[in-house]
Amino acid sequence: MSEHKTRICILGGGFGGLYTALRLSQLPWESLPKPEIVLVDQSDRFVFSPLLYELLTGELQTWEIAPPFTELLRDTGVRFYQAAVSGIDTQQRRVYLQDGPEIGYDRLVLALGGETPLDIVPGATSYAYPFRTITDAYRLEERLRVLEESDTDKIRVAIVGAGYSGVELACKLADRLGPRGRFRLIELTDQILRTSPEFNREAARKALEERGIFIDLETRVEAIAQDTISLEYKGQVDTIPVDLVIWTVGTRVSPVVRNLPLKQNQRGQITTTPTLQVLDHPEIFALGDLAECRDAEGQLVPATAQAAFQQADYAAWNIWAGITHRPQIPFRYQYLGEMMALGTDNATLTGLGIKIEGSLAYIARRLAYLYRMPTLDHKLKVGFNWLARPIIETLSQ
Repeated sequence: MSEHKTRICILGGGFGGLYTALRLSQLPWESLPKPEIVLVDQSDRFVFSPLLYELLTGELQTWEIAPPFTELLRDTGVRFYQAAVSGIDTQQRRVYLQDGPEIGYDRLVLALGGETPLDIVPGATSYAYPFRTITDAYRLEERLRVLEESDTDKIRVAIVGAGYSGVELACKLADRLGPRGRFRLIELTDQILRTSPEFNREAARKALEERGIFIDLETRVEAIAQDTISLEYKGQVDTIPVDLVIWTVGTRVSPVVRNLPLKQNQRGQITTTPTLQVLDHPEIFALGDLAECRDAEGQLVPATAQAAFQQADYAAWNIWAGITHRPQIPFRYQYLGEMMALGTDNATLTGLGIKIEGSLAYIARRLAYLYRMPTLDHKLKVGFNWLARPIIETLSQ
């Protein structure tokens, strides 16, 4: 009688899901048959999201920051399905895919990320541009191209949310559009980058000011129309003409996850133990945006790419440990600092006792992200291209 082959099903190919799959494929399975590892994502590409802004300025190309899963998973033994998840039966241990097979599992990793909630403001679903996926980046690029080719004198852009994404987008797009760009950064609270270190906040403030970006603090978006945005400040509503609205605020757990019979918080995030396992379901692991996780020290883990990247290592180890009858390890989150691009040749970086800004921080940020790219093969290809491109550009002048 043949031995049952364990199947590990990973839903979501972001930092949490893809890196868990890659790590699992590298672990030693010794005398046990290597499990079948299945990765499911609705896109055909992994997106290195912290570098997504660089697509809009032409600093980077799609292949560098969004390589296909088939390329990354070549020679790993991981099977990839491009499909949306339509349902999960936690009792029968089955995953249902839209236009895809039904997958049974022994271990399940939930790493589906979040969605941008646009339906909280009238008109946002129709007229605002989210910025989270490679498809969002393509849609925004097309809209920018149309505006740049139009004969309008000024291109008026409103960016909703002065968190990391909003600030980085504002600086990048201001550098792209140059004197034609007119930017407003709209923030509900009383300061930009609320959770950021003061050094980074100050560097961002300076970068925004240098680019003439107007900041609306303590301002609520009331409605968005085809060419206007209505803003409420201290009880007064103003309707302002605009050519483009970009929405960077909020994240919401997908309906597939919200409908699961698992313990969730008010935001629909699944509660996990410090080993990243779902309460009452030790065969299910939850990572990233959709999980509410307290680590071994009891600190609440932030929903960031940095945290998901670290969680993937622990999830892979704990799945392997469970199957090979070894002790599991509680997750210990390490805050490694924060990096932000502030335009096409400027960045800020704090962490591990270092505080730098300007072109040196820009290079350090690039190198740190190169180190975190998913496979050695991809790192080498991208690294070589980054070295070669300036030389080629210089020679071709």
